[in-house]
Amino acid sequence: MGKIKFGIFLPFYLLQAKGIQPTQRFSFIRNIVLESEKQGYDSIWLDDHLMYNYWPILESWTTLSALASLTSKVRLGTMVSCNANRSPSLLAKMAATFDVISDGRLEFGIGAGVQENEHLAYGLGFPNHAVRVERLGEALEVIKRMWTEEKTTYQGKYYAIKDAVCEPKPLQKPWPPITVGGSGELLMKKATAPFADRFDWGLLPSIEMYKRKLMILEKQCEVIGRSFKEIEKSCWPSGQVLIAKNERELIEKTSQLKPSNVSLEDFKKTSLVGTPDECVQQLQVYVDLGVTYFMLFFADLPKLDGLKQFSEGVINKIG
Repeated sequence: MGKIKFGIFLPFYLLQAKGIQPTQRFSFIRNIVLESEKQGYDSIWLDDHLMYNYWPILESWTTLSALASLTSKVRLGTMVSCNANRSPSLLAKMAATFDVISDGRLEFGIGAGVQENEHLAYGLGFPNHAVRVERLGEALEVIKRMWTEEKTTYQGKYYAIKDAVCEPKPLQKPWPPITVGGSGELLMKKATAPFADRFDWGLLPSIEMYKRKLMILEKQCEVIGRSFKEIEKSCWPSGQVLIAKNERELIEKTSQLKPSNVSLEDFKKTSLVGTPDECVQQLQVYVDLGVTYFMLFFADLPKLDGLKQFSEGVINKIG
């Protein structure tokens, strides 16, 4: 089993307090990223939304480029780029450029897209799920070929390019690691099994569901003749992490962050709530299944207490 890695997810809804200026939003993100790098986290991930109601949202690739110039070790990725937002040839070029300017630190996450209102508002169209998944499969073929071929010609059902040159190539060889987001069976068949270096299924309700998804993906790999072992196992142990050094502080934190209309029992169903030792126990269950990549969203962000306590009390005890 490879090294256990931990990524931190910074979603668009992290900073929605009123009165925060646009430049302050980036400052909050920058501070979290710099502390995460200092604490030894493997990666930082931004989601890729263009709008959500009237909330202010920073575009992900532009923001990641700024973060690349401020960091030197932490890897930077999209969780996940929406395939419809950019043509695959343009996205291939953007990603290759980012990998170069970040000195080979790109984590390339991509998905089929799920927000209908956002797609329609930006004039992107929103075909049915099967079409979006097929488009994603074609897009991944275009992207991987542009990263590896001198020039690429492709004629598919949805995309066509002719003699497209992508130079410079990404620094990472044979290409930056590709994480395919989404847990549907059709998506696993069309995109994850043939193209992913890592999967991301988001939060699943139980360990039994996670095991069932593993079996489905393994069968899809068998069908196309690919080794299931080539795909790194990733996991969201919860929707959010709420950690404290002892039970007293944990109770206090939970009372502050738990919505008043949600019971403690229901809150814990979608949250990893515990002391460092309790977090280790819950994560070890997934490590025993072969998971080597954990995605984390800390409930107390933009405060830095949670990510510090997790780094100090959990990371080095897993494995």
